[in-house]
Amino acid sequence: MADSKAELLVLNAAIYTLDPKQPWAEAMAVRDGRIVAVGRAEQARAAVGAGAEVIDGQGRMLMPGLADIHNHFVAAGRAELYEVNFAPNTSLDEIIERVREAARDAPLDRWITGGIWGSDMLGQLTYEARLRLDEAAGGRPVLLSDDSHHNRWLNDAGLRACGIDETTPDPVNGTIVRRPETGEATGLLIEAAAMLAEGPVGRALAAEPERDVAAGLHALGRLNALGITALQEPLSARFVLDSVATLAERDQLTAWVVGSIPVMQGPFSADEWGETLFAERDKYRSRYFRPEFGKLFMDGVPTTHTSALLEPYVPSETYGCCFRGSNFMTVPQLAKVIADCEKADISIKIHCTGDGSVRAALDAFEVVRTFNGGKRRHQIAHAGYVHPDDLPRFVELDIVADLSPMLWFPGIIVEQLKLVLSEERVNNSHRHVDMDKAGVLMAAGSDWPVLPDPNPFIGLQGIITRRDPTGQFPGVLGADQGLSLATALRIYTLDPVRAMGLEAETGSLEVGKSADFIVLDRNLFQVPAETLAETRVLQTYFAGKRVYEAHA
Repeated sequence: MADSKAELLVLNAAIYTLDPKQPWAEAMAVRDGRIVAVGRAEQARAAVGAGAEVIDGQGRMLMPGLADIHNHFVAAGRAELYEVNFAPNTSLDEIIERVREAARDAPLDRWITGGIWGSDMLGQLTYEARLRLDEAAGGRPVLLSDDSHHNRWLNDAGLRACGIDETTPDPVNGTIVRRPETGEATGLLIEAAAMLAEGPVGRALAAEPERDVAAGLHALGRLNALGITALQEPLSARFVLDSVATLAERDQLTAWVVGSIPVMQGPFSADEWGETLFAERDKYRSRYFRPEFGKLFMDGVPTTHTSALLEPYVPSETYGCCFRGSNFMTVPQLAKVIADCEKADISIKIHCTGDGSVRAALDAFEVVRTFNGGKRRHQIAHAGYVHPDDLPRFVELDIVADLSPMLWFPGIIVEQLKLVLSEERVNNSHRHVDMDKAGVLMAAGSDWPVLPDPNPFIGLQGIITRRDPTGQFPGVLGADQGLSLATALRIYTLDPVRAMGLEAETGSLEVGKSADFIVLDRNLFQVPAETLAETRVLQTYFAGKRVYEAHA
């Protein structure tokens, strides 16, 4: 996106700056996409010429563009433009019919992909269910993802296209679910077994690269409409790097994007990862695209008993009474990977959904700090289940807590978590007030399209009220852990930008920073917290250029 060379003068606005030295202002001036004055009207007028475009704020609240620390936006664009989409509470019958509908016009050799099926459906996706999926697809290969995006459900044509049959061994940290009587794959692939499908599906989708460029452009438009002007893509495989680079070349990037290149083989990276992609970072890097992070997985998700826990899961027939899950790497193995990444000038975002994996990751970071010092700030993604003793270690080791509020307030995923972790344990998770008191740098994200709606105002309301902003699910989780609005806004603006290494560029409205700002339909400080999710963005500016305007 080319910078706007015009001068802008914003007047008559309630400008919430996120600058602690000057929290509020009434006017702002912009030149060449950068802020040149923030404060009183006379200061702003003096900073630009008589020909500056004047924006009358009409007394509305204006604030920095929002940031999303965990947003798979190209994959989300794929999902919205090309895939079969359904909510995680969709019934099996409806899923089958949605696939049947998609198959009507699809070529026989094109994959039907989509999701998301709920974690509570694991017991329903049997061999008999796969036969129904086979019939609906009419011979076309199908791959459907679950609400964690860690697990896949394939039909027979999809299994065959991936070379999966009764002789295929389970990969490390993964399971091919099979019929006990025959050993035949039912179509359900758990955790690392999903990688067996990622390569064939990825290669098929890569044959049409313009679809991914269109997906990225579509997703950015959606995010700009929600006020988002900076994001971290948390699993930047080759197709993500290529599509974002193409958007940058075409001046179509309307947000700062930080990439997270897969460090090891995993989801979306069955064919290329690590040094192969690290070596090409300079080719992909541009003004608004910074591929400066690597992505690792330390465990899976609790719903499939693949998170690593300090205390056992709820006893079950399958796992017994004392099952705690396990980490994908030992602490020495992880420390070696982290050290190698730091040597290559790469920060790490590491997926940890259990308190056991969080502790192991902190142990590994501590090992590396003993000989590398505090060279780079790293991130622990999801960070919802953390032992109280480990909270201070985030601060001591300069580790960011990457939060996904929409994953934890009352909903389908949470109800399933209560079955495997206990209601008490779930209610005591995501201790955000405790994190804030400890001084942990928290950064909010949507995990779109794992969560189907990237609207940050839904997460903002949830992180304050600890209730479901949609009103679909009753109850409150940890009522004493609701953050103040000011703190929550920081977690959606300046703090994720700091976590991404972009604090010199954006995140607050200060002289010298990029003019990334949004105009809202309400002053967030003057409305009940229970209405924050209803907030509408009226205008979004990125680098001084209007990239979104709401229609009346």
